[in-house]
Amino acid sequence: MSEHLQALTLCEGDLSFATDLYQLTMAAAYHAGGTVPRATFELFVRRLPEHRNFLVFAGLEQALAALEDLRFSPEQLGYLRSLPVFAAVPDSFFELLAGFRFRGDVDAVAEGTVFFPTEPVLRVTGSLIEAQLVETLLLAILNFQTAIASKAARMVLAAEGEATLAEFGSRRAHGPQAGAWVARAAYLAGFDSTSNVLAGQRLGVPVVGTMAHSFVQSFVDECDAFRHYHDLFPNNTIYLVDTYDTLEGVRKAVALGLPFQGVRIDSGDLAELAVGAREILDGAGFTNALIFGSGDLDEWRVEELRRRGVPFDAYGIGTQLAACADAPHLGGVYKLVAVEESGSWRPSAKASTGKATYPGRKQVLRRLEDGRLAEDTIVLEADAAGGEGLLRPVMIGGDVLDTARGSFTLEAARKHCREELAALPDALRRLPVTDLPFSAKIHPRLEALRRRRG
Repeated sequence: MSEHLQALTLCEGDLSFATDLYQLTMAAAYHAGGTVPRATFELFVRRLPEHRNFLVFAGLEQALAALEDLRFSPEQLGYLRSLPVFAAVPDSFFELLAGFRFRGDVDAVAEGTVFFPTEPVLRVTGSLIEAQLVETLLLAILNFQTAIASKAARMVLAAEGEATLAEFGSRRAHGPQAGAWVARAAYLAGFDSTSNVLAGQRLGVPVVGTMAHSFVQSFVDECDAFRHYHDLFPNNTIYLVDTYDTLEGVRKAVALGLPFQGVRIDSGDLAELAVGAREILDGAGFTNALIFGSGDLDEWRVEELRRRGVPFDAYGIGTQLAACADAPHLGGVYKLVAVEESGSWRPSAKASTGKATYPGRKQVLRRLEDGRLAEDTIVLEADAAGGEGLLRPVMIGGDVLDTARGSFTLEAARKHCREELAALPDALRRLPVTDLPFSAKIHPRLEALRRRRG
């Protein structure tokens, strides 16, 4: 009998081990020190990635779900006990993990919120052990979905509503889990549909699909391939016409004389071929047939085609979105900002050169003028009284607040993102990086506190 194959698929029971070892060794050290204080960590981005004027916060729903499900199984604890690094760790630590549930508090900005460097978008308060243990998990979820949503938002702005956008990135994503998250983040940012079936089933994202070149190639005659597909899907037929000769493929599609939804062009000179396809379709009376463009598209290409008036009705975007090709990583960080001592909060900050942080529990106050973003100010929590802060409570004592649940459903996040993008100044909506980047102001008392502790 062959050895059992390891699928290594991440399941809910694995979440506590989807972490870095040092989170667990630090937790053990905190425990060994005796009384474990409450602490607050904040998640923020130090600087914008290249080619970005803003970021879109995404992934909160999955982050909260992960916190709710966090457990340590007997098998996991057995593995930890077997590691030499834990040889001197007392049994009481493993007993603590055996009964572990996240019982902390979480404040966050709403999913779909546009944000900028240094602004905290998530705040976790709990025992130092539990707040530390969740760092890797939260960063993995929120960094990835935020990077994808931010890239997708640029594509939405590039299209300017003149063409619909379908997310086609599952096969290019960094694994099946990533594919589902790409579909979610893209839809949140304003994409219209996805090819990812799991996202359709679990999240209600509209699913779309055409056909592959292999389907056309499997028939001796291209017309037979088109006819066979149409027979089975008469109301959802989009012919892939570029397997051999694109414009000849369009002619064959109309020659069948059957009503169809459109054609997809995946290669060649997309602008020239789309114009030619439109002429053929209109000349044959198929004026309502759509032209779907795909093939390594990004926001720059979408904008170029739109500005040239190329008659694409929809775009399928995969690789450039799913791999976030121009900014494949987001440097979100999760830093300790306060520790509770004798009932009050002691501010804490990192002073390392190039990586210094602002101490204390903070809030972001946003000001609009005539419906447009005018100013963000980062303030200490005590200075936020009376202001409309972006960070709101979403979880208390490990339980998601009923009053918050509706604010981070996918449809609510999608609507919020649409409103946030509409409120951006024109300079931030454009694709080129602006010469006048938007940055949050630092409240004088927060700056003074940083200087005293620096």
